[in-house]
Formats: sequence, C-alpha cells, structure tokens
Amino acid sequence: MGMENTTATATAPTTDAPGTTAPRPSFRMYRSRTDRMLGGVCGGLAEALDVDAALVRIGLVALTILGGGIGIPLYVAAWILAPEGAPAPATTLV
Repeated sequence: MGMENTTATATAPTTDAPGTTAPRPSFRMYRSRTDRMLGGVCGGLAEALDVDAALVRIGLVALTILGGGIGIPLYVAAWILAPEGAPAPATTLV
C-alpha cells in the first residue's frame, strides 16, 4: 500500500499571442435609471456587479446598522460622484 502521487497541473488560459492576455473590461458604475428607489446607486451597483439589487440594498442596510452609520455617507458620496446611466431604450406600444 503505497501513497500515490497525485498532483494537479494548472494550465494557463490560451491567448492569441505569447505573453499577452485578453483585456479585462474596466469596472464602471452608473446610477440606474430603471432600478431605483432613491438615487439609483444600489441598482447601478447591482448592474455593474451582475447581482440582484435587493442583495445590494440589504448589504447597504447591514453596513449602515453594523458599521455605525457608515453606509449613509457612502451612499450619498456614490449618489454625488457616480454618473447617471444611459436612458433605457424606448418601448413603443402597438
């Protein structure tokens, strides 16, 4: 009964040219125009992170309660600094 040597080898992702990697999309947060309750900050952050906006709102409330109120100035700062997102495409009623 011997110990088997099992090692996992990681393979690097393939790229077009050696030594280059695919560019990562940069993180851009916008205030949401469609999913908003107050200023659209949580809705915009949820869109940028690709999560449900309710989870972001719950996290903000938890941060505010457990963090001694730090969530409120963070929300206001994001409201002031984050630009408003592109308008939603117009829908026509037929």
